[in-house]
Amino acid sequence: MTMTVHVDIVSAEAEIFSGMAEMIIAPAIDGEVGILPRHAQYITQLAEGVIRLKLGDDKEESFYISGGLLEVQPHKVTVLSDTALRAYDIDEEAALEVKKNAEKLLTDKQSVFEFAKAQAELADAMLQLRAIAKLRKIRK
Repeated sequence: MTMTVHVDIVSAEAEIFSGMAEMIIAPAIDGEVGILPRHAQYITQLAEGVIRLKLGDDKEESFYISGGLLEVQPHKVTVLSDTALRAYDIDEEAALEVKKNAEKLLTDKQSVFEFAKAQAELADAMLQLRAIAKLRKIRK
C-alpha cells in the first residue's frame, strides 16, 4: 500500500488543489525540497517557481506559484501563495494576446482607471508567461 499525504494549495483568490499525493516537490527559498508522507513538521518560505505533486500511477501535476509559505504536518501539507496556477490552466496564446493589448493601452492616453486596469492585465499576463517558461524548464 502506497502512503499519501493530504495537500492543499491555496492562492489569494481560491483553493487551487485539495487532494492526496505521494510526494510534494517545492521551491523553498534555500533550494528545492521533497516532502513525503509523515514528514517531520516543517515550515518554510517558498520562492517563485513550480510545485510538483506525484499523485501515484506515474501521474504528476504541476502548479506555478509566485512564492509563499509551505507548512508540513505529519498528515497534511499546505501551500499558501499570493498567486498559484495549475499548469494546464495556463494558455500561452491568450496570455500573449492580453500582454499585447495591455501594452497598447498603456501607450495610449487613457483615463487613470483604464491605465490601472491595463497595468494589472499586463502584470497578470507576464506572470502567466513566466510560469510557462518555468514549467518548460522543468520538463526538459
